[in-house]
Amino acid sequence: MRVLVQRVNWARVRVGARCCAEINQGLLVLVGVGAEDTDADADALAKKTIALRIFADEAGKMNRSVVDIGGQVLSVSQFTLYADTRRGNRPGFERAAAAAQARLLWERFNAATAANGCPVQCGIFGADMSVESCNDGPVTIILDSARKGSDGGASG
Repeated sequence: MRVLVQRVNWARVRVGARCCAEINQGLLVLVGVGAEDTDADADALAKKTIALRIFADEAGKMNRSVVDIGGQVLSVSQFTLYADTRRGNRPGFERAAAAAQARLLWERFNAATAANGCPVQCGIFGADMSVESCNDGPVTIILDSARKGSDGGASG
């Protein structure tokens, strides 16, 4: 599972002219599900995502989590995080999960995020969405469950 986390002042998702999800200060989280991902990957990355200390404390240091600041998560399913461009210029998505598996694990990620104390707004799975945000910093971090125990992994 791959998660791209952006610290935002605000973010929203539109499907057509309709706004279907919106947050103020918090995290815009793009979630890609791989074919080999499990419930454990979704649970671990949800915990890691909301535990990231990337918001400023009183001294201006990145030392607070989204939960600490009372922020929210806007979660958007993003299978293109599994794009493989090693062979030419047209991306392949063989390593991305099938839609049914991806939906279940994305929903599990969202439920685990909420269960760990962070309100979650969601895009619409499989929809053609417009995602708007005001990236704060900018701070953008990639987490990958396949890299457990390394800088981007879901451990710790």
